[in-house]
Amino acid sequence: MALFITRDCINCDVCVPECPNEAIVLGPEIYEINPSRCTECVGHYDEPQCAIVCPVNCIVRTPELAETHDMLRVKFESLQRQG
Repeated sequence: MALFITRDCINCDVCVPECPNEAIVLGPEIYEINPSRCTECVGHYDEPQCAIVCPVNCIVRTPELAETHDMLRVKFESLQRQG
């Protein structure tokens, strides 16, 4: 998972319903992305929907956590099997 929500998050809630994998949850202070559920929308959309709708652009990619498209596809397929 290369997506991360920065401290600039204003807790506006618009990203939560956009996540097809229910990977975004409210943390102690701001929203957080669960890396085991985030596929960057691979399998659902061409682009991460949370980043598109974020009004303050606080959902960013972090290169040190990067996953390839193939890795994200495998994670997507695994999540689909789990139901």
